[in-house]
Amino acid sequence: MRSDAMVAMVLGAAACSSGLVLACGTAAPETEANLGQVSSAFGAPPQGLQSNTAYAASYAASNTSNVFATTAKVSCFTPEVPASFVAAGASYVGTAQTPCPGATTGEDLGPYPSQVGSNPGYPASGPMLVNGHSESDIQLDPTNGQHLIGSSKWFTNPSGYNHQLGFYESFDGGKTWPVQGHIPGYEGWSDTTDPVGAFDRWGNYYNLVLPYEFYYNADYSKSYSINPKYEPNPTISAELIAVSVRKHGSTTARDWSTANGTTDIIAAYDSKGIEPDKQWITIDNYATSPFRDRIYTMWVAFTATSAKPLVSYATALPDGTHTPWTAPNRLPWDAKSPTGATYLLPHVTPDGTVWTTLSNFAPKQQYTYAKLSLIKSTDGGATFSVLPTNIAENIIQPPGNYTNTTFREGILNSFATGSVKVNGHYPLYAAWEDYSAGITNILLTASFDDGNTWSAPVRANDNTGTTDALQPVLAAGPDGRVSLAFYDRRLPCPAQGSAEAAGAAISKDDVNPAWAGSLPPYGAANYCLNMSVQFYDANLTPRGRNVRISKNTFDAQLSAPHPSSPTSSGTFIGDYFGNTMSTTTNYFTFVSTYNDGSNPRNLQQQLVAAVPIP
Repeated sequence: MRSDAMVAMVLGAAACSSGLVLACGTAAPETEANLGQVSSAFGAPPQGLQSNTAYAASYAASNTSNVFATTAKVSCFTPEVPASFVAAGASYVGTAQTPCPGATTGEDLGPYPSQVGSNPGYPASGPMLVNGHSESDIQLDPTNGQHLIGSSKWFTNPSGYNHQLGFYESFDGGKTWPVQGHIPGYEGWSDTTDPVGAFDRWGNYYNLVLPYEFYYNADYSKSYSINPKYEPNPTISAELIAVSVRKHGSTTARDWSTANGTTDIIAAYDSKGIEPDKQWITIDNYATSPFRDRIYTMWVAFTATSAKPLVSYATALPDGTHTPWTAPNRLPWDAKSPTGATYLLPHVTPDGTVWTTLSNFAPKQQYTYAKLSLIKSTDGGATFSVLPTNIAENIIQPPGNYTNTTFREGILNSFATGSVKVNGHYPLYAAWEDYSAGITNILLTASFDDGNTWSAPVRANDNTGTTDALQPVLAAGPDGRVSLAFYDRRLPCPAQGSAEAAGAAISKDDVNPAWAGSLPPYGAANYCLNMSVQFYDANLTPRGRNVRISKNTFDAQLSAPHPSSPTSSGTFIGDYFGNTMSTTTNYFTFVSTYNDGSNPRNLQQQLVAAVPIP
């Protein structure tokens, strides 16, 4: 997400000094003896451990399918800020901002109404090719189980972290993605960021956006200074919390609307030092709720290292419009947390209660330790109360960049609510990253009494040995089943000379200051990525073991965006990804750089997995 203040708050210590050989070296041979290795103070997962061989085979055994959604079309738009430079390394060749070779999306190529008033040198001279897609969300239309919309950052220059939000749409259950492009309405801002959306009960799709301004310094680092002489467009607010709506029945990339024709602003920020970030949206579609059709938006306003959470809401209307947004209202948080709280993940249960977790970080421990708390509203968002029992305390966070690689840690935790009662209550689920063993594991807990007590945390990832599982994302289906997905490093990078290594382009990975081994990283342990999911019943009884839902292992070092500057070592795959469920199928959208034949430059693309729910 955007806030540099937030990134600074949560950075941890370096990790490769943990003493865990497998964390920084090559893969150990798999034997029955090392199946007993457990890389967590919380012990083995309740479903038991799984060998790498069994895990690798689970993709085919589960009848999972993969589709590279964002390679289906050539997308272009005119960015507000030109950016032609690239980062060092062979993998970045061809990822500069380059003129559009011919878009196939039908989207508006610009210039745009919101770019009127730009300073000299802005916007870019014309439409530029989209060269990457990281961080994502996916939502299922409640009126049509075959209709899905995914959203992601749409990069014209990954090295310069230069992007708008884009979308990709399927009408056949994720098999094809014929409609896609950038999301229009806010092109006059340097970037729009943090994709997250929600459908109302009539099939209108709301995408909550965070537009903001920046410009490049002489060394290509980014400046957010508020100065009319230097801002790309001084006629617009520096930052917004806003919405774009795709009405039910829309068929083209341009079919988006806003409340007043150009922008649908919830909150505007012009003063330097107040940074909105971490926005999220949910819509109450339950017939049993007294607040049915209410749209809840939440975000955090950062001031230095203080984080103040806020809420605004409106009521969705059948034609894809809505009532006016309420004035932003400050949410409560644990009074023992002087820095405030972040990572708002609002959800609604069928009785109309609004729930969200809050993450708090301890400044005296350099923000290495975290606490998860919970707040709720029973009056439609007018007031909120803090639950007396915290979900978890003294969570040891992963380092700021994950071991062996340069991409940063994402959102620490995930949250979901169930719509099928357990013991007379709608269940609440929370998952988070745990670094207490010197490696990142995923822990899961639930409350079956409205957040008053929480079950003992259990480990979700069932890998053997000491490799990372990271960035958990929860979803709860309409029939009560629960999905917990995460990036998974248990399989080593493909071996030199293999077809998998060619598709993963391991040979292109030639610059990595975080890696102590040789490059390219053929066969490296705890380095390359897959995506995994663990299914549960509503009471958290596991359904089988972890399922591999990415067909091919990929290397996240390739073509990765650089959030700070192209010369910085830190890179990005997203702070989260998408997870949504029907009664039969679980859909995911996440990053992969693998070339299945449609991604010859090994760019960050959005891979959509469709997984039959066991």
